Amino acid sequence: MSDIDSLTNPRQQPGHNLGEVSVGELAQAIKRTLEGSFDRVRVRGEISGFKRATSGHLYMMLKDENAAIKAVCWRMTAGRLGMVPEDGMEVIVTGRITSYAERSEYQLVIERIELAGIGALLKMIEERRKKLAAEGLFDAARKRPLPVLPAVIGVVTSPTGAVIRDILHRISDRFPRRVLVWPVLVQGEDAARQVAAAIRGFNALESGGAVPRPDLLIVARGGGSIEDLMPFNEEIVVRAAAESAIPLISAVGHETDTTLIDFASDRRAPTPTAAAEMAVPVRSDLLNEIGHVGQRLFSGLTRAMNEWRLTIQGLGRGLPDPVRLLQERAQQLDQCAERWLHLPQTMFARRFDLIAGLGARLKTPGEQIAAAGAALHLEAVHLKAAIRQMVERQDRALERASAGFTPKMVTGLIERQAQALDALGRLLESYSYDQVLKRGFALVRNAAGEPVLAAAGVPAGERLRLQFHDGEVGATAAGPPASPPKRSASPTKTKPDQGSLL
Repeated sequence: MSDIDSLTNPRQQPGHNLGEVSVGELAQAIKRTLEGSFDRVRVRGEISGFKRATSGHLYMMLKDENAAIKAVCWRMTAGRLGMVPEDGMEVIVTGRITSYAERSEYQLVIERIELAGIGALLKMIEERRKKLAAEGLFDAARKRPLPVLPAVIGVVTSPTGAVIRDILHRISDRFPRRVLVWPVLVQGEDAARQVAAAIRGFNALESGGAVPRPDLLIVARGGGSIEDLMPFNEEIVVRAAAESAIPLISAVGHETDTTLIDFASDRRAPTPTAAAEMAVPVRSDLLNEIGHVGQRLFSGLTRAMNEWRLTIQGLGRGLPDPVRLLQERAQQLDQCAERWLHLPQTMFARRFDLIAGLGARLKTPGEQIAAAGAALHLEAVHLKAAIRQMVERQDRALERASAGFTPKMVTGLIERQAQALDALGRLLESYSYDQVLKRGFALVRNAAGEPVLAAAGVPAGERLRLQFHDGEVGATAAGPPASPPKRSASPTKTKPDQGSLL
């Protein structure tokens, strides 16, 4: 017999009269009856009037089209729910029925909450995505490029899972960098708040402080069900990712998993390992690229110096020999001395000695060009050694890459070397015969494709090909040009005799 029966059954009382009970006794009897009859129930309904008290307890109503029941989730249980209830969410609640005697109310004490179906959860996520997209949080214009070589990388993830080990191992293999880990929960009710706080905490760090400010952030978590990944669909996490001033890579779940933080991040990685590969380049590839660019620069400078040497030698061949000029002047002076014998011989002797000494000190153009060539060769040797030392220093500096090494240095070096290489390429192109054709000239070839160098060797009627800068045309030779007619000699006019004045 239940507590209610013991209090209300008249057969248990003498004279069939009802016994008297207090309000508290009746309330306790009702409570024991409810808890005994509904010790474990599963109720499906829609959440309404959700509220979180300052104590951490959760209060809400579960309703359907016919009825509603109050529900409460105590603080210790709320931390293990794995999701944050919201109004309008259709759920299946597991718990027990009890009563609240002070208000004569009964309520459902929640022990577990799960969504009524994947479709309902996906619908909620899609509605949230549309809402945040309408605010512009997912616009492509907000996304920032990732740094080429970050000095410090911040990782927001669980410190005990395999994810952080995969990230650290991959970064160490590709290009060792300093990694700061902000440990957070990646599942459960408090996970979303901790992830958002970690993103904002990294952004709040000051440059040059005791804890360095990261140049790049990675938010990572391993795979799981859609319920397990729900913290990364929460508004607080999405807004923190969109507000981050530090470029952020999201690597949540497997390649097929998509969460709302992926839309707000600057780059989405299919896996945490892929996020590490996006964060840093391969050091050996970067060294090879720098060495290749340095070799191209060295080859370009060598070709330019050879061209300058040839130009100087060509100019030198056109210069007169200063010794020969002095000798000619000395010969003229000798002739003058013979005509002016009355002048003192000592004066001419001094002139001869002066000219001889000056001639001995002067160098021929060949000697001057040889000396200049030797000096140029020496400078080339020094330049090659300097370039080689520069490349070696860059290799050593790259190996000792520190926090002061910025991506702009690599980008600027590559851009300057590319510009120098382009300039040398344009110089080489200007020397090609195609450029000559563009200035109005044409290349004449015979039927065999051999160049025709003179008109005298072209017989009449031979087929020719004229190549212009934009194509070829055919032509037929009319024969060598006729010699101009000789002018007849005009009769010599006899000048009249003018006589002699002597």
